Amino acid sequence: MPRRPTPLPPDLADSFRVGDALDRGTTPARLRTGDLGRPFRGVRSRDPAPEEVGSEPGDRDRAARSGVLRRARAYTLVMPERAFFTARTAAALHHAPLAADGPLDVGVLAPARAPRARGVRGISVERRLVEVGAVEGVPVADPPSCWAALGRDLDVRDLVVVGDAFVREPRDDRGRLRPDAATTTLGRLAAAAAAGPRRGAARLRCALRLIRVGSSSPLETELRLDLQAAGAPTPELDAEIRDARGVLLGISEFAYRESRIVVEVEGDHHRTSRRQWNRDLDKYAAYADAGWEVVRVTAHHIRSARAVPLVRAAFARRARA
Repeated sequence: MPRRPTPLPPDLADSFRVGDALDRGTTPARLRTGDLGRPFRGVRSRDPAPEEVGSEPGDRDRAARSGVLRRARAYTLVMPERAFFTARTAAALHHAPLAADGPLDVGVLAPARAPRARGVRGISVERRLVEVGAVEGVPVADPPSCWAALGRDLDVRDLVVVGDAFVREPRDDRGRLRPDAATTTLGRLAAAAAAGPRRGAARLRCALRLIRVGSSSPLETELRLDLQAAGAPTPELDAEIRDARGVLLGISEFAYRESRIVVEVEGDHHRTSRRQWNRDLDKYAAYADAGWEVVRVTAHHIRSARAVPLVRAAFARRARA
């Protein structure tokens, strides 16, 4: 039976400098054992316990962000002075729905030399192009700055997805809008994009014309862009639907009030959650009683180009009625 590795000093964090471990009496041989990761030169980390990913909305994004934050914290142990995380890494730390499982994007202020290391993409940034804050103790470009930095890497569609996420105004558990809880505003995104010349400036300007407050998921943004490209009317987003007495019947992703059509973008939790399923049935029955037609679409419909025809068909039915 293999011998268990010698316990590490209890005051070492999950990620730690090799020098700090040696100073506490850990042997070089112990630092070479297979239970320790080597994320960066001079750093060791304990392997995290497997994280169970749930099926609720956002669970997968939260798990991915947790991994990015763990790697970012490990790199801060050897990070150059005044460096910060930017672009994809910063966006993930600000809860953007964006994959960031590649190298960490690490910025430094010009004329400092961008860091070069395994697992890191160094970026030299002009001072006027970035504002730096902190997320859970980690130095990070603020949301407008990191969104503008993504212009060098993302296409317009993905820039809109991230922009929509950043300007979204969430609702509390009683369904009330909380504009103060938005990550940032469209005006601040525009100011960051206009702060100075940068790669991807044309894509940023194009994306700014398409970003809207009210999308709660990348799927909603993608469908809205597809409908817009197909010439559909502009929908109201995150729309409160009420009956003739003003009683709230529900909140829907898209509403076309003139045609009395709502579009519901349904994630997998609408299928797997009994509570959500029953709420949906009650809401859709109330909508029908109030004269609304509901178009229900999923990720499959949106990403197989079937959602737009479904919405168009609803408009055609309304026109014939």
